[in-house]
Amino acid sequence: MIETPYYLIDKAKLLQNMEKIAHVRERSGAKALLALKCFATWSVFDLMRDYMDGTTSSSLNEVRLGHERFGKETHAYSVAYADHEIDEVVSHADKIIFNSIGQLDRFADRASGIVRGLRLNPQVSSSSFDLADPARPFSRLGEWDVEKIEKAMDRISGFMIHNHCENEDFSLFDRILGRIEEHFGALLSRVEWVSLGGGIHFTGENYPLETFCDRLKAFADKYDVQVYLEPGEASITQSTTLETTVLDTLFNGKHLAIVDSSIEAHMLDLLIYRESAKVTPNKGPHRYLVCGKSCLAGDIFGEFDFERELKVGDRVSFQDAAGYTMVKKNWFNGVKMPAIAVRELDGSIRTVREFTYADYEQSLS
Repeated sequence: MIETPYYLIDKAKLLQNMEKIAHVRERSGAKALLALKCFATWSVFDLMRDYMDGTTSSSLNEVRLGHERFGKETHAYSVAYADHEIDEVVSHADKIIFNSIGQLDRFADRASGIVRGLRLNPQVSSSSFDLADPARPFSRLGEWDVEKIEKAMDRISGFMIHNHCENEDFSLFDRILGRIEEHFGALLSRVEWVSLGGGIHFTGENYPLETFCDRLKAFADKYDVQVYLEPGEASITQSTTLETTVLDTLFNGKHLAIVDSSIEAHMLDLLIYRESAKVTPNKGPHRYLVCGKSCLAGDIFGEFDFERELKVGDRVSFQDAAGYTMVKKNWFNGVKMPAIAVRELDGSIRTVREFTYADYEQSLS
């Protein structure tokens, strides 16, 4: 029995996403790169590697991890590279995407040995949350001026456009891609590859996968480009849980249950975006506000319904705990870091990493 808290990655559920990605690759001709900013738990790369074309990154550490632990194609992107790190970035990458023409001007020569690209900002996105909107006013994320980009075309061979966030609506994706074509169409036909980024939730239930594939293929054929997708959440959705144990219960106008984890430390993305965690089946006559054990007053996973009263020692399992969760876990309050476990395809569970006081101590100084 693994001691809670721990993240549990279910390879059978992960495989369902991988098979959808493989279908999109085969039918549309698009390539798929795992977005490490969303999920970088390399203990399951052995499975994912067979269904994806490589990785894309947002930093030197991520590009190195992608190169060393995943292999295959390794794309490097960063909002800004530092002078002291660019050579190491290039040493790990097959492609490098610059966020701005200024960065391209500064580092194009030092990256001349690999494929170079530029991030575009079409000034439209699917995000309804300002914090995650790459097209927000005064955005620093990518170039939008066609005349400026024209002058850089001799130094790049492709573009990256990332302007979706958990977009489950194909019609919205289609409209936004149409806007991209209207704005950048004259440039798209002059490059060899175009990455449409991540945030497209095409592995979700009831997503019109065939229509999506046809749209990607039509885009690729029209401009004669290799299309890339950069699925993060779409790669690992519904594959992982955060397993916790109830430590205490009390009543303070509502029934409360305190678990041996913390949303601030272990599911931070939900706190940032003011979203509730998920518990299934979330039905029954007993409602509890499930809280974390840190000292933060708002360390609350959410309010859920249970079939029976919660007692000390009961298990609470939070769903969908992989994307932008495991990569953001932290040592707030020194709360015990969840272990990482994997349920293999044969049903067996193995612990792949446990964290100790030494990890906490050494993360500081």
